[in-house]
Amino acid sequence: MADLMEKAKNYVVEKVGNMEKPEAEITDVDMKKVSMDSISYHANVAVKNPYSVPVPIMQISYALKCSGRIIVSGTIPDPGNINANDTTMLDVPVKVPHSVLVSLAKDIGKDWDIDYTLELGLTIDLPVIGNFTIPLSHSGEIKLPSISDLWKGDKEEEETEKET
Repeated sequence: MADLMEKAKNYVVEKVGNMEKPEAEITDVDMKKVSMDSISYHANVAVKNPYSVPVPIMQISYALKCSGRIIVSGTIPDPGNINANDTTMLDVPVKVPHSVLVSLAKDIGKDWDIDYTLELGLTIDLPVIGNFTIPLSHSGEIKLPSISDLWKGDKEEEETEKET
């Protein structure tokens, strides 16, 4: 009987281990909004679901690193579902306070950009398996806004507030 249980266990482990899992990729990171206290960047993440049912995303965790240290991190709880048999585009906002940018003066002073690495953990709830985290990483350069961009950002906010 124990031999039969061991064979069943090995069969299940083999099938689950070889089961196709969702895949994800960070396709782009862009500056979206500039305000007097922070800059908002957004990462576009493409998530491919091979299953015929939607898969819930439990959370997205993120860490933005620069000069070997984490400058901002956080989590986004329950951001929705990954569509069945489709690629779903996720928009992951990352808000960086200006006070943090001041501490990166050496890197910024060279070329008015920040060399960064964005690390994301996309935790999804897979049938049978349970929670599964897809680790993602993307490196690049973030151009910083000029003084005129800061003024434009506040004017855009005021215009948006007037419209609503």
